[in-house]
Amino acid sequence: MSVLNNSRPAVDGATSDLLMDLHVKYIQALDTKKNDLEYWLTEHLRVNGLYWGATALHILGKPEALDQDQIVEYLVKCQHENGGFGGHIDHDPHILSTLSAVQVLITYDRLDAINVDKVVDYIVSLQNEDGSFSGDSWGETDTRFIFCAINCLSLLKRLDDKRLNLKKTIDYIVQCRNFDGGFGSSPGGESHAAQVYVCVGTLTILNALHHVDADQLGWWLSERQLKNGGLNGRPEKLEDVCYSWWVLSSLSMLKRAHWIDANKLTQFILEAQDSETGGIADRSGNIPDVFHTNFGICGLSLLRYPGLVPVDPVYCMPRHVIQRIGLTDKH
Repeated sequence: MSVLNNSRPAVDGATSDLLMDLHVKYIQALDTKKNDLEYWLTEHLRVNGLYWGATALHILGKPEALDQDQIVEYLVKCQHENGGFGGHIDHDPHILSTLSAVQVLITYDRLDAINVDKVVDYIVSLQNEDGSFSGDSWGETDTRFIFCAINCLSLLKRLDDKRLNLKKTIDYIVQCRNFDGGFGSSPGGESHAAQVYVCVGTLTILNALHHVDADQLGWWLSERQLKNGGLNGRPEKLEDVCYSWWVLSSLSMLKRAHWIDANKLTQFILEAQDSETGGIADRSGNIPDVFHTNFGICGLSLLRYPGLVPVDPVYCMPRHVIQRIGLTDKH
């Protein structure tokens, strides 16, 4: 799940503390790097990046660090006539960017700025006959897209839409479960920690977690921790900070978070910080990016790192926001 993986010499003097102020400045500076090639190569991820950055800032307790009005104005321009959001202005709508846009607007309590009914129409239109959801009008399917759809409709409190067939969605997710207890991107797909998160998250939201063998899956997830404390996504793969979220959130939903060594994982995340520019990389010595910065900080929140706002392990949003909109805890 690594977005960027550009190696460089490790930063001297790895810190054992979370560099909160530096991470805030790092996120604030992201939209000022328009002379960098990387800025333009990641244009299609702009709305997702906004979600990652805004969420990290809220978990850091600095929601005011970005201009809320500018964010809302930008997101409104990303919504298409069919209700979906593109990854950037004039980009085709996709379920991934649609969820990110809705999450940001709800976090800032500005959902009134968009046409919610059209968002619901767009998401419902993506459900397939077998219960899965396509990512966009081109028809690619993936369990990630199911989670995005169910997550978004849950946040909008529209899971009761009569056009949906949630039983088929649950049945499809169950078909993606493997002999090791994990889940893949489609029936028969290899178990992967990120796919586990989206499948367990979907079942949690739909009150169908009884389909999961919590002990078997909890064992598979806890086996993702390596000797250095980091977590990987599959057996025999390298550790990566983003799995601090995918694995730990899943364990939290299964009530098995205590099955990993929290102290070693905390240290692994902290060692991936850049003490010069701010931001968190996939692992120590690599260049930071906003994707790993967000999921590293959210992982630390799940680990109850001092000074961080509690994060909801299902929605990956500040828990107080989930409570504010009236969604009961599902974990």
